[in-house]
Amino acid sequence: MLGIYIHIPFCKKSCHYCNFHFSTSLKNKEDMIKAINKEIYQKAILNNDKVSTIYFGGGTPSILDVEEINLIIENIYKNFNVGKNIEITIEANPDDLSKYKLNDLSKTKINRISIGVQSFIDKELKIMNRVHDSKKAIKSIEMAKKYFNNISVDLLYGVPDSSIKSWNYNLDTISSFNINHISAYALTVEPKTALESFINKSILSMPDEDLVYSQYKLINEKLSSKKFINYEVCSFAQKDFFSKNNSAYWLRKKYIGIGPSAHSFDGKSRSWNISNNKKYIDQIRDGDNYYKKENLTKVDQYNEYIMTGLRTIWGVSVKHIESNFDVRFKNYFLKKIKSHIAKKNVYKEDDLYLTTQSGRFLADGIASDLFLVNLKN
Repeated sequence: MLGIYIHIPFCKKSCHYCNFHFSTSLKNKEDMIKAINKEIYQKAILNNDKVSTIYFGGGTPSILDVEEINLIIENIYKNFNVGKNIEITIEANPDDLSKYKLNDLSKTKINRISIGVQSFIDKELKIMNRVHDSKKAIKSIEMAKKYFNNISVDLLYGVPDSSIKSWNYNLDTISSFNINHISAYALTVEPKTALESFINKSILSMPDEDLVYSQYKLINEKLSSKKFINYEVCSFAQKDFFSKNNSAYWLRKKYIGIGPSAHSFDGKSRSWNISNNKKYIDQIRDGDNYYKKENLTKVDQYNEYIMTGLRTIWGVSVKHIESNFDVRFKNYFLKKIKSHIAKKNVYKEDDLYLTTQSGRFLADGIASDLFLVNLKN
């Protein structure tokens, strides 16, 4: 099974925390759509795997006209082997979601919408430099529920000046809508962002780690009481509503990335497109190479398996390590994992090693401790 990710590199304005590839200028939008559709055709020629998920990310995919979105979807259906029970998701900002836009989107093959709310508190939204306010965020969810059954909402915790009280308000607000999927990310200070500049100039300060962890614990407690499953560090869903796109990524299934900066993975190699709109358009048009590729060594593949496994409810399987790598990898893992079991950040269940609630919050750090730099013969 194959996933397709479409990167739409346009936004109305720059959020202070974001370092994803995008442009606030739409002057090349028409040429970008043409280039994306041409890349779809090129990638389809090389792949006949059945497509199980299509995901429009960005950037802000909802900035496109519905006709442009539909053109891309139809082009994928025309050129790829698309499965019957496919999940098609579009990320959307609340300010783009009028009842007319939602109605038109619901008439396409899109069957899942992910709304980038981030917060229901106006002060926090201003810190992030989001376009919408809390009233628009609430209205967008209310309207989306009339047109879509499968809705996800993004929230951010660990925001400057946030507290347990403010986070509790955000969680109570989202819980009132009976949404079936919530993505909750800890805000991080990414390089070359406005947030980094504000932190360095002491205009803003990030909350301490204890508060951030307390906010993470609170979302686990709140959502688990409502039968949500924390299937990946940042992803919470009710049964049967796990994101197919997210799950495929964490289970290391194949996916193809389309659009500038998009990444692809085939199990043994990764490739990534150029992160420049004009160069991407020109190089697609002229038939020039627009991506770079890296073949993954066994050590690379082992490290990625450890990282993705520890972040999820699917864990790390010793049998998988032994059968896909060799006994040296298994012995190394079993030796290194002991200290994390002793700290009660990891536990063993049959063949699997899984993170506890406290361990999942520290999953990336635990994984890095288990990484192999090299393997001597």
